[in-house]
Amino acid sequence: MTYSLAELCIVAGAECFRNDGENMTTLIGVVPRISGGLAKLSFAPGLMMTDGEAYLVSEPVPVGPRGDYKPKIEGIMTYERVFDIVARGQRHCFVGPVQIDRYGQMNISVIGDYAKPKVALLGARGFPGNSINNINSMFVPNHNTKAFVAGEVDMVASVGYNPARYPDGKKPPYLDLRRIITNLCVMDFGGKDNNVRVISLHPGVTFGEVQENTGFPLERIKNLGDTPAPTDAQLTIIRDVMDPHDLRASVFKDNPPGVREAS
Repeated sequence: MTYSLAELCIVAGAECFRNDGENMTTLIGVVPRISGGLAKLSFAPGLMMTDGEAYLVSEPVPVGPRGDYKPKIEGIMTYERVFDIVARGQRHCFVGPVQIDRYGQMNISVIGDYAKPKVALLGARGFPGNSINNINSMFVPNHNTKAFVAGEVDMVASVGYNPARYPDGKKPPYLDLRRIITNLCVMDFGGKDNNVRVISLHPGVTFGEVQENTGFPLERIKNLGDTPAPTDAQLTIIRDVMDPHDLRASVFKDNPPGVREAS
């Protein structure tokens, strides 16, 4: 089957959860939601999901209008229990920050000077506690130097690999930043001193293009290759089970193909 860029990113996002075991997932946005569902239905049955409900569900809830679909409830997940899980570090958050810096520090709060910002956004929300205790992965739909900034993000809303920010000079013991999925590539924090590293390029993208659109130096793995294409089985789950209303088509302008066409 041919596939879209959104579907390529969804499959790459699902890999963030490989070997997670029995963790609760928090999935913010269309691509993270479908990615988590694909992972649970493909290779990570132990993932615990609420999909925005106050209940744990035994199967991922499709995105978009539900019609006659009824969530398969298998347990209660109250606000109190969520905080218990956050404190124990048994959660993997897949989120969409507005800015990321070389340390993996994320910003969803303000753009510009905090005292007089150009744009006021959501505030820090749960990012401080989530990032210090829980696994975090990130989806950034527009890979450019406004998103991947030089220096630090305008407002540090989450914990990253920046020793200058640690109150006692020691890295928080549960800090675990996994992967960043963008419209250009897949990255992780496996470089020297947790530097951001490119681990695959989407078909038709070069490392030079990724570096040009990033405000800080990147590392790359040896034998850097293309992001794996979705399998037919994965595309069936994405299209027929997780996203029957094709909400993923709105993630990127004009819903481009997964393999970039030659210009």
